[in-house]
Amino acid sequence: MRFGEAQLQAEEGKKIARSGWNGKNQWVVVMPALYLDAGVINGRTSKHLGEGVDLDSQPYFALYNAAGQWQPGWVPSTGDLFATDWEVLS
Repeated sequence: MRFGEAQLQAEEGKKIARSGWNGKNQWVVVMPALYLDAGVINGRTSKHLGEGVDLDSQPYFALYNAAGQWQPGWVPSTGDLFATDWEVLS
């Protein structure tokens, strides 16, 4: 399937991946928008936003890579966008 179709599946909460990726056991998910009141934001986040500031996080892609690492903010390459080997894992 093409990336646009895979993206729609990811937006529904499914894991997507390319069968042609060299790194096996890696996949991409969509992390949905998240709003948190300032009182519940952890110190790691408030350090950058400032004390008393609410968190308004927009949706983003996250990659679970072949090394078992979580990488928020994944961006598809041009090759990924035009590939036709996207599949839904779950």
